[in-house]
Amino acid sequence: MKRLALAMVMTGAVLASTQASAGDWKSQPMANKRQMVAQVIDCMKKRMGSDRVISYNQAAKVCKDEVNRRFDASNAGPLVAADSPGK
Repeated sequence: MKRLALAMVMTGAVLASTQASAGDWKSQPMANKRQMVAQVIDCMKKRMGSDRVISYNQAAKVCKDEVNRRFDASNAGPLVAADSPGK
């Protein structure tokens, strides 16, 4: 009887986690877009504040390229859990 209850609990946990990850997946692209836009705006403020000669369009292009490179680099490989904690 204990095995049946354990099997039912494990099945429920698997199904619940599957539904939760599906919900997170749907909201992820919008969160990524918002984060990218915030980073582009921050980059543009810094560039245009430090260099008064650069135009808005030039700053936008440079910052978009820079942020896209950062996001591509961060999404390049799969996440792997470490066996030992960081120092």
